[in-house]
Amino acid sequence: MKLNKFTSALMFAGMCAATSAQASDDRYIIQVENNNKGVVKALAKQLGAQLHVDGDGFIAATFSGKDLSQVRGLLNNPHVKLVEQDFKRVPLGIYNDDAGDAMTQQLTPYAVYQSQANQVTFNANAGMKVCVIDSGLDSSNPDFIWGNITGDNDSGTGNWYEHGGPHGTHVAGTIGAADNNVGVVGMAPGVAMHIIKVFNAEGWGYSSDLAHAANLCSQAGANIISMSLGGGGSNSTESNAFAQFSAAGGLVVAAAGNDGNDVRSYPAGYPSVMMIGANDANNQIADFSQFPSCASGRGKNATEDETICVEVTAGGVDTLSTYPAGMATSANLSVDGNVVASSAMENSGTVSGSLFFMGTAEATDAGAAGKVCLIDRGNISFHDKVANCEASGGIGAIIVNNEAGMLYGTLGDTNATSIPAVGAALEDRATLMSASSATVDIGTSDYGFMSGTSMATPAVSGIAALVWSNHPECTGQEIRAALKATAEDAGAAGKDVYFGYGIVKAADADAYLTANGCAGGDNGTNPGEGSISLSVSGYKQKGSNFADLNWQGASTSQVDIYRNGSNIVTTANDNSYTDSISGKGGGSYIYQVCEQGSTTVCSDTQTVVF
Repeated sequence: MKLNKFTSALMFAGMCAATSAQASDDRYIIQVENNNKGVVKALAKQLGAQLHVDGDGFIAATFSGKDLSQVRGLLNNPHVKLVEQDFKRVPLGIYNDDAGDAMTQQLTPYAVYQSQANQVTFNANAGMKVCVIDSGLDSSNPDFIWGNITGDNDSGTGNWYEHGGPHGTHVAGTIGAADNNVGVVGMAPGVAMHIIKVFNAEGWGYSSDLAHAANLCSQAGANIISMSLGGGGSNSTESNAFAQFSAAGGLVVAAAGNDGNDVRSYPAGYPSVMMIGANDANNQIADFSQFPSCASGRGKNATEDETICVEVTAGGVDTLSTYPAGMATSANLSVDGNVVASSAMENSGTVSGSLFFMGTAEATDAGAAGKVCLIDRGNISFHDKVANCEASGGIGAIIVNNEAGMLYGTLGDTNATSIPAVGAALEDRATLMSASSATVDIGTSDYGFMSGTSMATPAVSGIAALVWSNHPECTGQEIRAALKATAEDAGAAGKDVYFGYGIVKAADADAYLTANGCAGGDNGTNPGEGSISLSVSGYKQKGSNFADLNWQGASTSQVDIYRNGSNIVTTANDNSYTDSISGKGGGSYIYQVCEQGSTTVCSDTQTVVF
């Protein structure tokens, strides 16, 4: 988890970027010397062009129905220096939160749009339940359907319905905040949840707590376990608890970690657990999102195992969700009655008045008396800008960023100002400059931002519940496979360690299952899209060869294990088996696990070399 920007101000993450697209509406740029521009403009108009921009040394115009070569031919004029395509430029912030105040209206976080969750209707009659293992849930937040929520307390942690900090409440809101015209809306609005409070007052727990929690989730009838937590080291007790939940048809989801390195965190690193990374609103990987290798084993015995590394990602940067009552800071800004995105800086209060532009506010200005100061970022500190506004008689301050994006900042540890001050995005500067009045409001809120793979994990948990609610006949592993099969490729082409298969897409996964059934497009023979996944690790011990097999997704009580195409054993479906290979020396061995008596419901083959 990363905590930052504790504000319920709605941020537009858009940055103007020089990304090229196809020319729009036959629009072209014509370079021309300024003293001959009038001649070229007249010629363009005679040719039916619509003029858009009259710039320094160029004009931009649309020539309807004509391609670039045709326009160059028509403008074969000595005064024309160059004709080229006028490419589209779009905001880099592909997805944005709704603008507004979550305390007075319902807002949709950007990750809902990014994941297509708004395109799929949650089926409340399907009986989906998500078990949230975290720090508890604040019972005072009105954005939950409390009749659908139960919980358990772990040893020494206190009541599950009393928060142990904002983390658990924020996570739960991303999964299932209600569609109730207030606050935010979750990925699976109103889904039933079972809350298990495992973190103590110091904010941590043990792997044994998680193993016990997995059993409690099962007893509560949960379909999905969501864990926005993790740590170093693995043990069989914890691993077996989640493997058993998965083998019984459930889905376990956990965070990859926030250290921005390739260390494998647990429980996300267990094969039975789906590891989740975080991306931002621009479809870029979060710099904190961990990216462990998919390799299992060492040296020549190493094999690829996609179940021990990041499988998919979801929005986890500046995620807006529910908070315990009054624990978030709320910033609201409107100009001429229209909401503009903002971030809280300092000093609670509400003020309204005429806008006064103070430039960079490096000195006092009597013109600001009784007005809201509009200030450009730069040259001096935020504190000194606001102090100069207040010393001029200003009643509030808006500081506008001087680079793309929202301005986040504070007035420092020695803040001596008292007027409410907010930050604003560079993209909104023109709107602010043209406005005549403004209202600035800073107060507390039940909704705020957090960043981390902790935020991406409940997004995937909620998306899984959403998709699964429309395909309740499927198993958790089939839902897991469908989310991977339909994820939007991001980063390097194809599957990679940062994004896994890519960014989850709810509507695409729903359509995939509708078209192909639960087994997916290959009838379940591929572990990436089917029902059984297998990892094999080979090693030598006292001169003998051994292979540890770990699998998940088989539904029969026993499984058949094949080595080099021959059934070597039928054993209990407990998700692990160690094969002892008689004889000395090396060799190559191909393994496969199938449901007992089946030759079609099988894992993909895995090879080890000794």
